[in-house]
Amino acid sequence: MRILLLNQCFYPDHVATAQHLTDLALGLSKAGHQVTVVACSRGYDSPQIRYPAHEFWQGMDIHRIWTPGLGKSAKWRRLVDFGSFWLSATWILLWLPRFDVTVCLTSPPLISTLGTVMAAFKGGSVVPWVMDLNPDEAVAAGWLRAGGLAERLLGFLQRWSFRRAARIVALDRFMARRLMEKGVPPEVIHTDPPWSHDEAVRYDEQGREEFRSLHGLKDKFVIMYSGNHSPCHPLDTLLEAALAVRDRSHLHFLFVGGGSEFEKVKQFRERQLLGNITTLPYQPMSSLAASLSAADLHVVVLGEPFVGIVHPCKIYNILTLGIPFMAIGPEESHLGDIAAKLPAGDSYVARPGSVEEVVHHLVKAAESPGRRSLDAQRLAREFATEALRSRLIRVIEEAAQK
Repeated sequence: MRILLLNQCFYPDHVATAQHLTDLALGLSKAGHQVTVVACSRGYDSPQIRYPAHEFWQGMDIHRIWTPGLGKSAKWRRLVDFGSFWLSATWILLWLPRFDVTVCLTSPPLISTLGTVMAAFKGGSVVPWVMDLNPDEAVAAGWLRAGGLAERLLGFLQRWSFRRAARIVALDRFMARRLMEKGVPPEVIHTDPPWSHDEAVRYDEQGREEFRSLHGLKDKFVIMYSGNHSPCHPLDTLLEAALAVRDRSHLHFLFVGGGSEFEKVKQFRERQLLGNITTLPYQPMSSLAASLSAADLHVVVLGEPFVGIVHPCKIYNILTLGIPFMAIGPEESHLGDIAAKLPAGDSYVARPGSVEEVVHHLVKAAESPGRRSLDAQRLAREFATEALRSRLIRVIEEAAQK
């Protein structure tokens, strides 16, 4: 079967959608399918990094698109990058052959619409793998006005493509509910979360000690936020908690990753003269186990307006490690569902804006440094790569028959 994967990010980029799409591509190739990928030639968070425009890798044909790489510092820069990706992808897809199935992710926004147009023109089925919902996210973040002309137009294009999908993959029950509200038939929706990177992520005791020593964290209780720093995951409450406990020298906050809000964390640290905050860029996959294992408490944040729009993917790697985590977000969310399955001490839940609640949980968690949870590790098996990836591959294969 000929399968096209369409997304802004792919190997060797290290952002979450690139990692999950690369995992899927390898699984499809191993299953005997002919895989073609159309992605961007620039790093998602580091546009100065350039990847080859065309290469064969692991039996897959990869076409990478040039974009200006203007970055995320202003909305117009994002729009130009997104627009250039759309135009270049359209040109490439016109020249590529027909595919049995096109799997579209959601970066840049509404890229599934392009996949749907090309499939209508050439034939074949389309399977959107919805990593986030736009323009819903843009409205929730305040970037677009609800009910405005732009939101109505983009919403129309989104619904048009989704309603023509052979199957559509939602990441949790809240996202599935939003899709049904948009008119997608329930029988078309397949609900499964993205998997943990259990081949690369494991608890690494030696790596933990080396990483903590390297970054001056040897005798600290490390509270880690690792991943994309974006308005969907508002960090204000956590940062205010860091300010509130600045005199508790054993508590140290480590922010690892990138995204549009990463600079705000640095600026907050410098403005408040906080020595209890360290910031580090995304870690390569080869160092991910050591980096994540270095935490004593992980923090996962989900803004209330974004429930069912974005998904807290990082939680699955945390469960695999068995390290306790604190969820800052609404209880009525997928993140709240996960936390509710674990006993006290393995997970903590705090309301956004409640600095006192966060501080209380931090102090409580710090009473058990280095704690590991067997319950969390058992729960993590539900999100193992092979189980979830195999189910997704079957969904894609079935879509070709429609």
